[in-house]
Amino acid sequence: MNPATLRTLVRAAAVTTVLLAAAACGDTSPTSPHQASSAASARQQTPTAEARTAPSDRNTAMDIRVTLDGRPVDATLNDSPAARDFAELLPLTLDLEDFHQTERIADLPRRLTTSGAPEPRAPRTGDLTYYAPWGNVALFYRDGDSADADLLILGHLDADTDRLARADRITIEAAP
Repeated sequence: MNPATLRTLVRAAAVTTVLLAAAACGDTSPTSPHQASSAASARQQTPTAEARTAPSDRNTAMDIRVTLDGRPVDATLNDSPAARDFAELLPLTLDLEDFHQTERIADLPRRLTTSGAPEPRAPRTGDLTYYAPWGNVALFYRDGDSADADLLILGHLDADTDRLARADRITIEAAP
């Protein structure tokens, strides 16, 4: 079984577990606040209204040089411990694969620190993120549905949705 299929099966099992647990709790509201339509929502979640409206954690601690399929993109990393740890891995070139028609993902050479992570918030189009349980990065080309404590925002790329959605290879370097 290839790694992408295995990840999909694991994520589907996690969604099933969460949905069964929610049903067992007897939620009688007519609509559920949880939707399982994106990779972020396919993981265990801790959505809160505060997380959705929290100030952006895109404070630019570091400009980075990014190319998607050989074409430059403006990008920055925030000032979180995970983003600083990610910067220590640079330069990186990663092959991207699609996940849930919401994000492009790739495995990192090692896991990043998760200490001192900011309050979670729902990822937005262009966000570069780190999913701690799997040790991979994700580049969102669609907004995520909800915040997830295991999904850390590392930074942001300023590129249109189509370009992000079709990207097969990303190269990330420290800006000179």
